[in-house]
Amino acid sequence: MRPARLIARAAAYLERHGVESPRATAEILLMHVLGTDRAGLYARAEGLDARQAREFGRALCQRCAGTPLQHLTGEQAFHRLRLEVRPGVFVPRPETEILVEGARRELRGAEHPNIVDPRTGTGALALALKRERPDATVLATDVAPEAVELARLNAGRLGLEVDVLLGDLLAPVPEDLRGWVDLVVSNPPYVPEEEYEDLPPEVKAEPREALVGGPEVYERLTAEAVRWLRDGGVLAVEIHAEAAEAVSAILGRSFADVRVHRDLAGRDRVVTGRRP
Repeated sequence: MRPARLIARAAAYLERHGVESPRATAEILLMHVLGTDRAGLYARAEGLDARQAREFGRALCQRCAGTPLQHLTGEQAFHRLRLEVRPGVFVPRPETEILVEGARRELRGAEHPNIVDPRTGTGALALALKRERPDATVLATDVAPEAVELARLNAGRLGLEVDVLLGDLLAPVPEDLRGWVDLVVSNPPYVPEEEYEDLPPEVKAEPREALVGGPEVYERLTAEAVRWLRDGGVLAVEIHAEAAEAVSAILGRSFADVRVHRDLAGRDRVVTGRRP
């Protein structure tokens, strides 16, 4: 069966099982199985061999059962980077790219800035900012050894010099950087406990500790950031869409010029504050 017809059948199957973007999902899975891009996929004249057919069918079933697409392909695009992802480490979302853009704007005029990304996961924020600002010194931290390992792997594979340290929030940052950090940028866990059970299966496939959180993590992050940032340094955090007021109030205790930034869908997504 030629790929175009196979994709149509696979998309119909995915749609019947309630999978979002069924045709795009079918294309991505088939490209992964065949090791090709979209142009190569539709230029292909021959059908699948037995091994490829089994692998594609298994991937379709797993996706219908709620396995995240990224866990099936082993990768995720983020801010013009292609990151390796693994089960057990939070997969970066496209909406987090607004945090990269906001952080990049805050660094205008800063020469050779020092950047810290606590709770880095795959390293997405740290690596995207290092790519945007090659002159920056970028550190990332995470409490999970598997996340530290993966972030280091992504940094090495992409050829981006980011130091990834094991530990919670800013605790592992070298003491000689105290008072010299220009930017602390983080996407901490922020899904309210009461919303967790209603999340889609593919989201609940993520580590629970990377999803569920509340004001406490912002309070700790704010208290630590103010001790590490230089005067005029910036804390930038991603938030739950309904938490802008609460997080702004937390930052407002220690930071000036606290602002809320919206994503492309018009939802509150990022809060920034500047150390006086």
